[in-house]
Amino acid sequence: MNRHNFFYFIREGVYNMFSHGFMSFAAVGITVACLLIMGTFTLVAVNANAMLADLESQNQVLAFVDENLSEQEARALESKLRAVPNVADVTFISNAEAAEAFRGRYEDEELFQLPDNNFRHRYAIDLEDIGRMGETKAALEDMPEIGRGNVNAYEDEAEGFITIRNVAGVVCMVLIAVLFLVSVFIIANTIKLTTFDRRDEIAIMKMVGATNGFIRWPFVYEGFLLGLFSAVIGFFLQWGLYEAVARSVASNDTINLITVVPFEGMWTYVAVIFAGAGMLIGVGGSLSAIRKFLQV
Repeated sequence: MNRHNFFYFIREGVYNMFSHGFMSFAAVGITVACLLIMGTFTLVAVNANAMLADLESQNQVLAFVDENLSEQEARALESKLRAVPNVADVTFISNAEAAEAFRGRYEDEELFQLPDNNFRHRYAIDLEDIGRMGETKAALEDMPEIGRGNVNAYEDEAEGFITIRNVAGVVCMVLIAVLFLVSVFIIANTIKLTTFDRRDEIAIMKMVGATNGFIRWPFVYEGFLLGLFSAVIGFFLQWGLYEAVARSVASNDTINLITVVPFEGMWTYVAVIFAGAGMLIGVGGSLSAIRKFLQV
């Protein structure tokens, strides 16, 4: 493709885009809406994964040792605990250390200054896979030195985050596929209007020897530009929407346990994905629209 043809194709693509202003506007609007929905669900999945990763970094359970065991006997359990499947590491906490930590938390309240023997020896146990927390908890409680009800594990929270991540991932993929096809359909129909108006011109160009590529390229550029404009508009709208939600979450004390991944750390990925999806939708729609009119 020489430079003259390149500028000709660009000029024709821009002309085609503005020749059906309302339909081009509708195509951009629909594509922006689709990109926003896809982007929102994707960012929800990203944040769910980030929260799950944070939970996994604190994937500890607390196992209380039988109160009748001495400190030496309690320490001797370490090797047995390490042999339990899904246990990555164990840390022994004596009753004196537990009491000291408790008193440090309530140092100004005499009521809570309890003696060491009110506390039990315990183990802080790090897990390899948070998804197997229930299985590991059951294995620990089956040990006679620990027993039923003596393991603290946040199973519901872990399962909740895993469920959110899996559901968000599936919904995201389904929506991306559906909305991608909808966007391609909208842009294809927009470009079909242009090609329909110019069907006689296309037929004449074919009869005088114009190649399919020469006829096709202006429409490809039209779809490319429609997709690119949609991506740019959608990106900045997504950024503003995400920041508004992030500020709302940060200022709401009732949901302060939820942390939102800063957009600044992932804007390049979002921009590349929006640009790629927008241009792919536009070019795909244009190729789909022009194919019929080249069969002359």
